[in-house]
Amino acid sequence: MTAQEVRLCGLLMREHFGEVVEKVGTHLLRSGGQHLRAIVHETGVSADLVKKSLCVLMHHGACSFISGRKGPGSPPEYQASCDCILRILRYPRYIYTSKTLYGDTGELIVEELLQRGHMTMSGTVKTVADRLSQNMEDGQSVDYSEVSSVFSKLVETHFLQRCPPLDGAGMTASSTQAGPNPPAAASSSTLPNPESFSECYKVPHVTLVGRGKRQLAIEEGEEQRSAKRAKMEPETHGDEGIYWQVNFTRFHQHFRDQAIISAVAINWISSEIVRTILRMSEVTTSPTDSCTKPLSANEIFRSLPSSHNIPRQILDQYLTLLVDDPMEFVGKIGENLHRALANLARATLESIVQERFGSRSARIFRLLLRKRHLEQKQVEDFAMIPAKEAKDMLYTLLSQNLVQLQEIPKTPDFAPSRTFYLYTANQLPTARMLLQKCYKTVSNLVERRLFETKENKRLLEKSQRIEAILASLQASGAEAEQLTEVEEMISAPEKQQLEVLKLHVNKLDSAENQVDETIFLLESYINSTC
Repeated sequence: MTAQEVRLCGLLMREHFGEVVEKVGTHLLRSGGQHLRAIVHETGVSADLVKKSLCVLMHHGACSFISGRKGPGSPPEYQASCDCILRILRYPRYIYTSKTLYGDTGELIVEELLQRGHMTMSGTVKTVADRLSQNMEDGQSVDYSEVSSVFSKLVETHFLQRCPPLDGAGMTASSTQAGPNPPAAASSSTLPNPESFSECYKVPHVTLVGRGKRQLAIEEGEEQRSAKRAKMEPETHGDEGIYWQVNFTRFHQHFRDQAIISAVAINWISSEIVRTILRMSEVTTSPTDSCTKPLSANEIFRSLPSSHNIPRQILDQYLTLLVDDPMEFVGKIGENLHRALANLARATLESIVQERFGSRSARIFRLLLRKRHLEQKQVEDFAMIPAKEAKDMLYTLLSQNLVQLQEIPKTPDFAPSRTFYLYTANQLPTARMLLQKCYKTVSNLVERRLFETKENKRLLEKSQRIEAILASLQASGAEAEQLTEVEEMISAPEKQQLEVLKLHVNKLDSAENQVDETIFLLESYINSTC
């Protein structure tokens, strides 16, 4: 874990969970496993707030606990997971993918689970149905069965999975709400793998009948009484104690497949063939496997969408082209996913070098990646670049750690006249270095966005209050004059300032998402080499 990763994790926790959770989480990332008393002492945060912070982190899968090092009866130690916290950066992408595949209902299901960490199926279905009904016209609502159907499809395609049972020592909802201190008998060092749970993707029979309800504007006291009444009279739907969470690994597998499909796009036919191969293997192939399961041409032909009307002869021709392609995404035994990720990572590195140092430097970098070791004169000849320019470019790449210089002496005295100086480019260390720079870039973007929001906090709060007033007036059927009067509470300069702020924040959000795509490719490649 690097300093840039810890910094980015701290910013993400501050933005989503608050400063107290950020302080506790960052302390655990830097110090490793610690028990409750040590966390309270070293952070200076009260024990009650530390417990609540640990509860929040555990609820989102970003913290786990192990039994104490001193044996049975010793207090448990808590550990924060850097990888789980960094997933927060990809939340918008998870939600957008769900919307693309399963519509608005799938989007809201995944959004609710990401916001709350884990929920029961019945609770998720009711919440999503209510939210969908809220935006529909009067007299219309969404049936619970429609939301349940989409929920089941998400489970069937492994985008959602059950939270594994932890034998009373883990992160179930009941234990999480009661407090973060687990029983001292917990002995597992890590959270169990959901895939090892036999009923991981088994949807329970839920007795949930009805339609989504519109939430009318109610007084605060009435809202508290309703919440208290719901706690005293809990409804049973047959799935009590069965909690669901987002399967991040499955989403990452989908992102990887989409990157491969885009990379092999000779035309729409080649993309559709590769998409079909990946779709047939998406559930049966483990995300860590180097190849998809072998498929015959007949199986691929039968699984192609009939609407595309691709003849068998054309399929055979495109399969031959894909097998002979230098990128080697498709092979005759199965698609080599590690090679595909390596080629995608190499293309990403070459693109970064070209953007920063120009096309000639990218040509030299690409040459060193393929030839591995070259002298300066060889680089000049192969790249067809004048000696002076090639020398400057090599030294620039060397100063940025994008290429390395290896000395091979002819004699033990390392005399320069009797030493070979070979330039080389190593893809894996370069990918690791650029990944850290990507983390630093995202951290800077998040910090800038938080700064812009803080500087305009008063104006944003005023805008939100006026929007709330307008919404309530429109719901009550107010006249146009009243609405205009409320809208004029924000002056023209303030409106202009709000527009500029929204433009800046949107640009920063877009930049974060673009850098995250690069982070995902580099992470996938690095993890595939481990």
